[in-house]
Amino acid sequence: MAGIGFELKKLFQKRGLAATAKAYGYAGVICTGPMLLGIVLLVGIAFICDHTGATRHNRELLNCMITYTLLASLTVTSFFSMVVTRYIADMLYEERHEAVLSSFWGSTALLLVVGGIMYGIFLLFSGINLIDQFLCLEFFGELIVTWNAMSYLTAIKDYKGILISFITAVAVSLLVGFLLILIGIPHVEALMIAVTIGYGIMLLWDVTLLYRYFPQREISAFFFLRWVDQFLPLAFTGLFTNIGLFAHLVIMWCGPIRVHVQGLFYGAPYHDVPAMIAYLTILITTVNFVVSVEVNFYPKYRNYYSLFNDKGEIKDILQAGNEMRKVLNMELKYTALKQLLTTALAISIGQLLLTYLPLGFNDLMEGYFRTLCVGYGLYAIANTMMLILLYFTDYKGALFATGMFAACTTTFTCVSLFFPQVYYGFGFLLGSAVFFLICTLRLGYFIKKLPYYILSVQPIVAEDKTGFFTRLGCFLEEKIERGDKLEKI
Repeated sequence: MAGIGFELKKLFQKRGLAATAKAYGYAGVICTGPMLLGIVLLVGIAFICDHTGATRHNRELLNCMITYTLLASLTVTSFFSMVVTRYIADMLYEERHEAVLSSFWGSTALLLVVGGIMYGIFLLFSGINLIDQFLCLEFFGELIVTWNAMSYLTAIKDYKGILISFITAVAVSLLVGFLLILIGIPHVEALMIAVTIGYGIMLLWDVTLLYRYFPQREISAFFFLRWVDQFLPLAFTGLFTNIGLFAHLVIMWCGPIRVHVQGLFYGAPYHDVPAMIAYLTILITTVNFVVSVEVNFYPKYRNYYSLFNDKGEIKDILQAGNEMRKVLNMELKYTALKQLLTTALAISIGQLLLTYLPLGFNDLMEGYFRTLCVGYGLYAIANTMMLILLYFTDYKGALFATGMFAACTTTFTCVSLFFPQVYYGFGFLLGSAVFFLICTLRLGYFIKKLPYYILSVQPIVAEDKTGFFTRLGCFLEEKIERGDKLEKI
């Protein structure tokens, strides 16, 4: 029992908030935060363009360049985001704070190289001029560093620092963009330069916060890659979630309502704008998840696992389990109710408010908005249940649910292109419904057999899994050591 207790104790300590809620905590920092920031930025850019005489083509090109870069950076970072958060949680539990900052630079370097090559190839054939290509690539690099840094900042709950950096980035971007246009720089270049400056400030701000919290030591920057092999389902869970959320946008850029802007840049403004605004309706649920988990569910969860670790009596374990399940059911019901009310409010009142924004809403866009609000509402509730599965280390269940979410939203959206345009938003709605159904069934099944999964499925001793990423880390470490030896010589 001692071996099991030790493993459960480590399992409990390493998981918790750091491995789940923090990964998508505080307004869904990894997805909701960037999208919120991007929407505010696009609305501000639209306002500046309308009042400074920008052509429609320049405005559409700016929207495409910023949107493409945002989605590309989020997709690239999504593979490491949850694994890195798990790694941070483990290092903090083991009090190895000096190993955190090095992993940030190691993961950032890999993301910049892999992502930069892929996005750079796209930009090379994108059909925009060399200056715009450079600005997009620079913006992409800044976003990679920023989103990766947020995985670390959310792990230490520095939500205030993140919020301040968000506000500063938007304010500086819009102010500098307006000033550059006044001095005669073309709209596209002026506003892209301003965006890179604004996000550059956010990047420096976030990195400064990291150096304030974590000590700097000479530790292998690629040691965290062992965690990728160890928790590979987490990596694909993050990736599949991102694909499920944004694949329908990309598919619409290839559909009948697409608009060719320039080169490889396409848009579907009739669908994109309602989708981005509807996405914000999950803000209440993502914030509520973090708050309710920390205040209500987490203490019950901790008490339940502590009884296993401390050899509690069977009756106490059963009572603690019943209390935990009761609180969990209550929190999930409240979360679903809050999201339902938010969605209903957005559908009934949001359309009136959107008419005052320079977004050009028409009847078709209002229909997409209503459909996508329901779809994102289902996604928000399903995502909450998926994160609860991660709390209980049901990585396979979470992987299957998010994999089906990505596959169904992609498939249903492609199928919807063969129907009238008014049905296009239903592809994402149906995919989210499948995600919701799978998460509901899986969580119910898992909770009923929770003692079995704790005592019979979890390993008695630690298991080390090695694979491609571990070998890659060793290879990179050897290259760095050889380089250091050559420099000393």
